[in-house]
Amino acid sequence: MANKALEGIKVVEVAQWVAAPGAGALLADWGADVVHIEHPVTGDSMRGLSNVGGLAVDWLFELDNRNKRSMTLDISKKEGQLVLYKLIEKADVFITSLRPSELKRYKLEYTALSRVNPRLVYASLTGYGNKGPDKERRGYDVSAFWARSGFMASIREPDMPPLFPRGGMGDHTASIAMACGITTALYARERTGVGQEVDVSLYNTGVWVLSIDMSCALATGEYAPSRKRSETPAMTNVYQTRDNKWIYFVHLQQDPYWPGFCKALGLEHIEKDDRFNSMMSRMMNNDELFTMAEQAMAKRTLAEWKPILDEHELIYAPVQDPTDVAKDEQAWANDFFATVEHPTLGKIKLVANPIKLSKMPSSIRMTAPQSGQHTEEVLLENGYSWDDIARLKEQGLIA
Repeated sequence: MANKALEGIKVVEVAQWVAAPGAGALLADWGADVVHIEHPVTGDSMRGLSNVGGLAVDWLFELDNRNKRSMTLDISKKEGQLVLYKLIEKADVFITSLRPSELKRYKLEYTALSRVNPRLVYASLTGYGNKGPDKERRGYDVSAFWARSGFMASIREPDMPPLFPRGGMGDHTASIAMACGITTALYARERTGVGQEVDVSLYNTGVWVLSIDMSCALATGEYAPSRKRSETPAMTNVYQTRDNKWIYFVHLQQDPYWPGFCKALGLEHIEKDDRFNSMMSRMMNNDELFTMAEQAMAKRTLAEWKPILDEHELIYAPVQDPTDVAKDEQAWANDFFATVEHPTLGKIKLVANPIKLSKMPSSIRMTAPQSGQHTEEVLLENGYSWDDIARLKEQGLIA
């Protein structure tokens, strides 16, 4: 019995940046053998991008390339394409983030690779999809996932400029979507014996994530834009504490929590007040209730509020920044993070695979490889001799 869910699955990855390599990382966490192909001179564009502020570890590259092997190969040349075809013959999955025109130029389209290996699961990640007028448009998560999908327009208060998104959020959402598509196609192949193409785009993923708003827009031609805090129901709102922290209340069903809300905030005197004793009356007098709640929440610190809110079984969460989450006992208890031994830096911490399997859990067994670290190893496994490897180096196809 395999120790890992995807042990024995071979993946060839011709992809850069975050979204597609992120999917490869998830597969590698589950035991797949992922070979990350890089250009022999330039390598992956993501390398070194995070070395800002003198950090000793390229943490962005580590995140999406752990558990992988790196092979250099110049796929712009016919000889390099033939080497890649050799790897594809034995592969189960091909992952790419190249645009349609690049795939055509390098003879790496699905039709070409499926002839080499009919069982191949071919996973393509694009900015805007493989069809339509914008199929060649370069897309990053901030443009395709955030801006064009409607996200940026939907999460700002009225009259505010669009908020700048955090890097990689759309990418990693698409990573999960791509990993889901790949594993589904692998399951289908087990039943049919035939591979297929998996098509994921940042734009489409953003639309799916925003699908509650999109469903309204599709049905009515309109959507409900974000409201100002003072216009948002007081029991489903965010409040600042005395120590300048924030707490978000989420009472979508208000009436069961109304008595506890009043008692916790020291507003017992308004519990049966006709202005607030029903959901409809609270909506009609929301400005006044919001002001009362805001003033009450400002009287205590976050640490003081937590036991009070818990005692009254209110639904809330502290608004944490990443440094808070990195110390969160709940996150560590549920294996959100992993401590990994780095070959030169010792122990480093990385965000772990978010999908937990009870019998065959994911793991980070090795850190991200150096560019081309496993080139010779991979070629030898695929039938090349040392003489072949020397020839490929002389031709500049590998480093």
